[in-house]
Amino acid sequence: MGILAYVLFKVGSGSEREVCQKLIELDEVVHANIIFGEYDVVAKVKTDNIDKLEEFVSYKVRKISNVLVTSTMIVSREYKRKINC
Repeated sequence: MGILAYVLFKVGSGSEREVCQKLIELDEVVHANIIFGEYDVVAKVKTDNIDKLEEFVSYKVRKISNVLVTSTMIVSREYKRKINC
């Protein structure tokens, strides 16, 4: 099944696009968005297990230039709208 998480980022002023472009190149990132509010960027992330998530945040994400702060929220249950085709 794997681990699904949202990682919130505070980044250096004006670097939101650059950080998103770097994030979306990482295999674990499903999508990355610039947002308004307390945080600047949010990324939806999927990994095989909790250890891989920890490695991803510690060794890949935090090394991206202009990433100042991260906050990781692990999804406990996901609901999706059913689309009738």
